[in-house]
Amino acid sequence: MSTLRRFPPTGLRWRLAGWLALVTLACTAIVFVTVYRGTGTQLRHQIDQETAGDAGELAHNLALARSRTPRQLSAAATRYVRAQPFSASSTLLFVLVPGVGTSTNRPEVFAPLSPDHGETPAEQAQENRLSARLLAAPAGYSTVLLPDVGDLRLLKRLVRVPGGLTVTVGVGEPLAAVAHAQRSVARAFILAGLLALAGALLASYLVGARLSSPLRKMAAVAARVDAGDLYPRIHHTGGQGDEVKVLADAFNHMLDRLTDAFAGQRAFVADASHELRTPLTVIRGQLEVLASQREPSGEEVRRVERLVQAEIARISRLVDDLLLLAKTEQTEFLRIEWIDLSAYVGELWDGMSLLANRHFELGPVPAGTLRADPDRLAQALRNLVGNAIEHTTADGTVRMRVQSAPGERIRFLVEDDGPGIPLDQRERVFHRFHRIDAARDRASGGTGLGLAIVRGIADAHGGTVSAGESQEGGARIDLELPGFTAAHARAADALGETVRAQHGRGASGAGDAGRVRTR
Repeated sequence: MSTLRRFPPTGLRWRLAGWLALVTLACTAIVFVTVYRGTGTQLRHQIDQETAGDAGELAHNLALARSRTPRQLSAAATRYVRAQPFSASSTLLFVLVPGVGTSTNRPEVFAPLSPDHGETPAEQAQENRLSARLLAAPAGYSTVLLPDVGDLRLLKRLVRVPGGLTVTVGVGEPLAAVAHAQRSVARAFILAGLLALAGALLASYLVGARLSSPLRKMAAVAARVDAGDLYPRIHHTGGQGDEVKVLADAFNHMLDRLTDAFAGQRAFVADASHELRTPLTVIRGQLEVLASQREPSGEEVRRVERLVQAEIARISRLVDDLLLLAKTEQTEFLRIEWIDLSAYVGELWDGMSLLANRHFELGPVPAGTLRADPDRLAQALRNLVGNAIEHTTADGTVRMRVQSAPGERIRFLVEDDGPGIPLDQRERVFHRFHRIDAARDRASGGTGLGLAIVRGIADAHGGTVSAGESQEGGARIDLELPGFTAAHARAADALGETVRAQHGRGASGAGDAGRVRTR
């Protein structure tokens, strides 16, 4: 049963819409608080400026009155303030003259009155107590709540007029305009916020649907792959962002590699089963022949033993090669070290030239060192030479040339004068169990994995391997590896170390670097 969950059809879209709505709401709230408080602050500051101007003008007029007595000053103040109308949206003016009383354009505010129409004595008493706050308010700016007026911004100043009298000048401005402006701002922001929230929800839903569309396609494809279908791919990603296209391409590339891996695995299992079935069939057949005889002769038993031992050895080689191929994909497959290339190739060639009766030729080997796994490299070169031996006749030619390549690389070329590799087979010969002449290879005990192992070792080193044609028309296999350092570069380093150590040592030559070995 598939364990892959399908992508929710609406989850991402609604989550995106919800988060965008929250962000929009938060931003709108921040802007609302800022504008709301800023509007109130600005209007209060403007009212403070106006009250300060009115208080200054009132004090100036009292100074121009040139009153000699408190009563004359109170009369002058009364004439001035009563000329200034007052309503719920106008200015309150008053002057407190010691010993005389209050001159104001709203006398009822400062005098206890009887209840108005519809008011109880208790309500009127409450209003009178609130009015008394005007007289008790400290000098400077303050906010006082007045009956029938609401909040009043009050400014009180002590003014000394000509004649030595000191009076209290008060100017009040109702804050109803501030409250009205703030209510207007609140209504506007509520309406704008609702519209913005609705627009944000709609836009985020559409954007989320567009962005999640390729993800839903990927989820659907992944579900089909999880169910066993490896062939669906993601198409029609045009118009999407670069990130979505890159993700879709990477997803398709992953599926391509997965498909190839499964196909290779199936082919590998089929080929391995076929290769193992042949020797097992031979063993079973020989044992059945032996068992069918009541009293088999000793010669017959030994014959069957030889055949069974040969097939068992063939199975063992096949299993060893399969294990080696499996290890080539592991990170611990190689044990890298520095190799003296000339000495290494010379010793290896001396051993390989004894394998068969062939004409073995080794060309000049560049002097220097190679950073590689000596055991795996030897295995790859032995496989190449063994492959050349198997495809040449007695007294045939097997040649290896070693050449330096650009980019600190080294190239091993193994050639023979055999029948060669057809052009259409030069890539397939490195596949597992591929044989050009299957009958001859099975007769010689070959597993068909030798060149596949060479490719695995080359890939593990970061190198390449390819097939071509030799100068005699036979096969040529090129194995190229990185990590080669020529002798002159290492000689310069060694010379520097020698000078620093103050030892007079002579540099040794390359030895067999230019020698041609034949057998």
